[in-house]
Amino acid sequence: MSSDRLAELSAAGVAVWLDDLSRARLSGGGLDKLRREQHVVGVTTNPTIFAKALTSAEDYADQVKDLALRDAQVNEAMRALMTFDVRWACDVMKPAADASKGIDGRVSIEVDPGLAADTARTVAEAKALWWLVDRDNLFIKIPATKEGLPAITAVLAEGISVNVTLIFSLERYEAVMNAFFVGLEQAKANGHDLAKIGSVASFFVSRVDTEYDKRLDKIGSDEAKALKGKAAIANAKLAYKKYEELFSSERWQALADAGAHPQRPLWASTSTKNPEYRDVIYVEELVAPGTVNTMPEAVIHAFADHGEVRLDAITGSYADAQQVMDDLAAIGIDYDDVVQVLEREGVEKFSVSGNEMIETVRTALEAGK
Repeated sequence: MSSDRLAELSAAGVAVWLDDLSRARLSGGGLDKLRREQHVVGVTTNPTIFAKALTSAEDYADQVKDLALRDAQVNEAMRALMTFDVRWACDVMKPAADASKGIDGRVSIEVDPGLAADTARTVAEAKALWWLVDRDNLFIKIPATKEGLPAITAVLAEGISVNVTLIFSLERYEAVMNAFFVGLEQAKANGHDLAKIGSVASFFVSRVDTEYDKRLDKIGSDEAKALKGKAAIANAKLAYKKYEELFSSERWQALADAGAHPQRPLWASTSTKNPEYRDVIYVEELVAPGTVNTMPEAVIHAFADHGEVRLDAITGSYADAQQVMDDLAAIGIDYDDVVQVLEREGVEKFSVSGNEMIETVRTALEAGK
């Protein structure tokens, strides 16, 4: 069976999530089929994915027409369209949520990335989306910007489950885990059941190689060429090392004793951008217990076809990973500059997609009148 490799991946402690969502995938039963046959136990989405779905399908036409007849404003219409899909997806994934006692079966919806620099509005939007979707297996995605960190804490303190997105740097990842701890401590003080609050931290992978490889090509030496395609996996492995350290602390144990579940590392951006690299490299090299790998459908099928499960590919390789990062620094690539560029570009790309989605909805509303 083609799904055996995915079963092995799941058994190794990696939750397989789909990085895509559209109404066509829901209405045609494609998402449910992936859940039943390909071990998919979660869904992530973002403004880019929604913008693509809205521009390439007629599945939204009836709802858009009804919204237009009601003279719905663009932002209201956009929320209605997104939350309809995400609520439906939550219901499709409910068996996975029930089977894992709420750990998996999660579906993510992102706050407007245009709010990434506004803590208060991010919190308000997160609460509104949580209320609108009204499903326990929802995740609210909040970018890990400096302004996003207090929003993450505040939203968790309300008992709302969070998917922290756009993490590139080890320093920021540590800050995200601390924001998670504070949020759960406040949630406990507020009387919330910690067992019902979920969280993942989305650490981006392939984009790191894209940025580093661009800089390595510019240097052009044999030493630089030998380091291509190594930064992303090394960076992610060192992130898992930090995860192990913080989630073996006494502070975490106190929360675990109160029923809390760990904030799992989620490997995001796992499709290879360079055709010279193995198409499943960012899955194979990042197998470790208690992780999530969110993949486009093409990567899921590729892994089912020819992926190799290397049990616990991360633990024990920390020294090698650190050596890679040291070698990159030694030839003149500034890690802090790389991750700052990636975060800025990540927020900008999602903001552009959000604006494209707004314009798509505006055009559709006008056509529906």
